[in-house]
Amino acid sequence: MKNTTMADQETIDVYNDQVESYVEVIDPEAVDPLLLKFIARLAPEAYVLDLGCGPALSSVTMRDHGLRVDPTDASEEMVKWANEKFDIGARQALFQDIDCSNTYDAVWANFCLLHAPEEVFPDILRALNRALKPHGVMHLAMKLGSGATRDKIGRFYSYYSQQALCSYLQDAGFMVADIQLGEAMSLAGEVEPWIALTVFSEKAA
Repeated sequence: MKNTTMADQETIDVYNDQVESYVEVIDPEAVDPLLLKFIARLAPEAYVLDLGCGPALSSVTMRDHGLRVDPTDASEEMVKWANEKFDIGARQALFQDIDCSNTYDAVWANFCLLHAPEEVFPDILRALNRALKPHGVMHLAMKLGSGATRDKIGRFYSYYSQQALCSYLQDAGFMVADIQLGEAMSLAGEVEPWIALTVFSEKAA
């Protein structure tokens, strides 16, 4: 399956239509331990891009820990829900809309870039590196596998091996510092393996 654009409208439509269902599968009292480790790496008031923020629960946790957050999502309804619920300042943006330089101290990209086709994945990673300040940190969580497909509810996914992800990140100017593996139930009701990588921009100050 080929998809040569950065934004897949069918996937965005699924999230627009299933905001409540998405929120229902998330335990609002449970804080991702990987998010807490990510926060612990950052200085007070660090500026963080929450890419593909969804309902912005991670942004709320980061804000509660004293960070400044820029929550972005391609789904208009996710952004609307997040702002009505949390007044978090979420904004609608596609991956290609992130075109700034030396702006963020960190990027939280948690299971969002798996919706981008592999053809544009390297360009997105390079853009995120540019958006980071020198030696900035990024969390990248993806699903493990190979190829591309749509799940049972119509969302587009690209899958990668651990080796492929590390190679793409290194080519984009990142240093891989930590790797975590696990599995989780998806919105489509499938248990799938995942990988979370902590990487640093190798740009000089």
